[in-house]
Amino acid sequence: MFDIELNRWGTGSIKFGFHEKFNKPKDVIPLWVADMDFASPPEVIEVLQKRVGHGIFGYSYATEDYYESIRNWFKKRYGWVPKPEWDQQIPGVMFGVAAAIRAVTKEGEAVLIQQPVYPPFEEVIHANRRKLIVNELLLENGKYVIDFDAFEQQIIRENVKVFLLCSPHNPVARVWTENELRKMGEIALKHGVKVIADEIHADFTLFGNRHFLFPSLGEEFSKNTVLCTSPSKTFNLMGLQTANIWAEDPSWRKAIQEQCLQFHWHGINAAALEASAAAYRFGKEWFDALSAYLEENVRFVNRRLKEMNSGIWTAPHEGTYLMWLDCRKWGLTERNLDLFWTEKARLWLNPGIIFGKGGAGFMRMNIASPRSILMRAMDQLEMAMNSGVS
Repeated sequence: MFDIELNRWGTGSIKFGFHEKFNKPKDVIPLWVADMDFASPPEVIEVLQKRVGHGIFGYSYATEDYYESIRNWFKKRYGWVPKPEWDQQIPGVMFGVAAAIRAVTKEGEAVLIQQPVYPPFEEVIHANRRKLIVNELLLENGKYVIDFDAFEQQIIRENVKVFLLCSPHNPVARVWTENELRKMGEIALKHGVKVIADEIHADFTLFGNRHFLFPSLGEEFSKNTVLCTSPSKTFNLMGLQTANIWAEDPSWRKAIQEQCLQFHWHGINAAALEASAAAYRFGKEWFDALSAYLEENVRFVNRRLKEMNSGIWTAPHEGTYLMWLDCRKWGLTERNLDLFWTEKARLWLNPGIIFGKGGAGFMRMNIASPRSILMRAMDQLEMAMNSGVS
């Protein structure tokens, strides 16, 4: 199922069709933006085909079936049961993050993030004219950890109003432990800091790691948090623009809804509603098989990197389908590092520097592709290395 190579050229795919915009050769293998080269679950495709066959695409609303499918998914996987009234449907997680930030902060107030992290975190803070505070993750003994002392001191010193949490963490592939999450949450509560949790990669916990939804850790945490979730990464539905922002606190929820209404945003489209419900209701078996396939992809890439004596270290892979490659031993400038991957290896990855200064010398690699594609990618990398890294 996941070994099938599907032709995505000519489909309007950002991953495959934006080479000229990003000044990339057309023959590079795209392993960059975080969508998967796999077809969505058959049940999702079936329900969308049925919807198209009906032929009417009028205004739609979320039914009880939609919410029941979400509740059951979260209950079985995380022991957390959200109430429908907590929900605001949104077109994407970052739309929800922006709305939540605007709902509880004023221009110039501080929002804290942990870099290296997904670049839109920084972008959305600047775009809304809030003050960016960066709590750098530390790489200790081959593992990324949180500098809790700096975390708390920055909150106090900068009068931080919101902490924007990435969990699991993109790009360093950490699945935060319950203790780590609790410690961050307790510090936030102690200093009156609201938490916005982006957990779009929540389902991708690999190699026996366990993910804890932030609001599931207790009532105090839940009331101090808005949770952004989506089936889009899990079931490869990004183009349908479907996500949810869950707010138990009534005042914060009302403020978020008011932000959405300022843009006359009410809810996601009919196709997204149908696809989301079908994915959560019927997608478990498909997703379990996907997770096993991704684990093998991680093992394969690590094995090939070792066999070719690449000098590349990879962060221990706990979650997401994004591998974090440490190329600092090569000693290249950021420009030459990107040029090596693009021009010599003919591979399109994300330069680590776009995730923050802590990403200098790293590259992010999307391994959610058929293994045959990764085989070609590793062959191309080896050939490029054999001709010299420069």
